[in-house]
Amino acid sequence: YLNNPTATANTIDADGFLHTGDIVRADAGGYFYVVDRIKELIKYKGFQVAPADLEAVLQRHDAVADAAVIGIQCEEQATELPKAYVALKPSHRGKISEPDLVNYVSARVAAHKQLRGGVEFVDAIPRSPSGKILRRLLRER
Repeated sequence: YLNNPTATANTIDADGFLHTGDIVRADAGGYFYVVDRIKELIKYKGFQVAPADLEAVLQRHDAVADAAVIGIQCEEQATELPKAYVALKPSHRGKISEPDLVNYVSARVAAHKQLRGGVEFVDAIPRSPSGKILRRLLRER
């Protein structure tokens, strides 16, 4: 980073590796896939929950047009809770409830990945021009 040695030191380690903040997986064919960002991970009671994992589960539901997940702070439990924002397909609006989606996800993920922060229905998920979820706007709601 130009004129910012602290930011440079935090990004490039002593061995010269650049830490992008991306979480990447490789498949058997040697292809790499960016699956999430470290900064977006939800810390639930010592577990790290990738929002993309929960978003993928939600998007497999027939009623869901789009979904985004963020961590919301729970002072009582001193942890973050996964909360989903869901845009329903027009044909399913008013027919699907928050418990329907919470139960759907619960049946498909580990206990620490439950949507303990709930589900909020929205008209659309805020996205950047490149299609990235604008989680900051969801946190500001």
